[in-house]
Amino acid sequence: MAGSAILDNLPPMDFAIRLLTPTERDCPEAFIALAQSQGIAEGWAIASTFQRLWFPLAQALHQEQQRLGRPIVLGILGGQGTGKTTLGAMVTALLKQQGHHPLSFSLDDLYLSYGQRQALQAQEPRLKWRGPPGTHDIAQGIQVLDHLWAGQPVAVPRFDKSLWGGAGDQGEPERVAGVDVVIFEGWFVGVRPVDPAVFDGAPEPIVSEGDRAFALAMNAKLADYLPLWERLDRLILLKPVDYRLSYTWRKAAEQRMKAQGKGGMGDQEIEAFVTYFWQALHPELLITPLSHDPQITDAVVEIREDHSIGEMFIPSRTF
Repeated sequence: MAGSAILDNLPPMDFAIRLLTPTERDCPEAFIALAQSQGIAEGWAIASTFQRLWFPLAQALHQEQQRLGRPIVLGILGGQGTGKTTLGAMVTALLKQQGHHPLSFSLDDLYLSYGQRQALQAQEPRLKWRGPPGTHDIAQGIQVLDHLWAGQPVAVPRFDKSLWGGAGDQGEPERVAGVDVVIFEGWFVGVRPVDPAVFDGAPEPIVSEGDRAFALAMNAKLADYLPLWERLDRLILLKPVDYRLSYTWRKAAEQRMKAQGKGGMGDQEIEAFVTYFWQALHPELLITPLSHDPQITDAVVEIREDHSIGEMFIPSRTF
């Protein structure tokens, strides 16, 4: 494979160990500019994240794809504000310099159409916002990943959140061919249903019987996604040091949008929005357990409040 010197030809390592091996390489100016375009502030966080996460992950994917001899599909699981989109953009740029043909797309791109979601809400009023299990076209996701996995051309769906006053709808698909590394990210990518008994003592904001019924329904609906998760070769969990930081990060993001003259939610709307997601799939019940499950999760990356990288570890052991 033709490439540049941006990634080293080091001896092959286990994927997760390679990911956890930081580089001493300085972050190129071009990547600092790219990171800033993704909304990351200047300073040590960019250089540190490049050395500890972006570059090692690109190396790990490069070596794993060569080992497999076929396209590799990486799942990235992380809640709102954990940096999934930025991670995909940075690693995609690094892989392109190596001569790869990467593709980054999101679980969000698999949302049902606006009309389909309106009909769904009529059946299940609790699904007032897109996002929870049941609001995605799973069959489409499986078809796309199967084509990508086989190295075949495919039309990748792209969701346009600006349509219908922010409710969003399916946009123009992106036609791709020759993809050899796929980064598939989302707020519950890889999440499995858990024993319904854990909801007997569920934490806030699952407080009422109605909340519990909704949480149980969403937990059961996760079973429909298992065939989609089976298409993942590897899974990385971006785990905030406190899941409640999603509210803080969302609030800051909305304030930045307002400062730019764009529409944004007020504090009460943000709280209701984030609470809705926690009621559907509570992070402590469904995501935190994956940070200790080496059968599902290949590596865990802690995200601090300032979005810097904290501890990184393989679920079966820490480093």
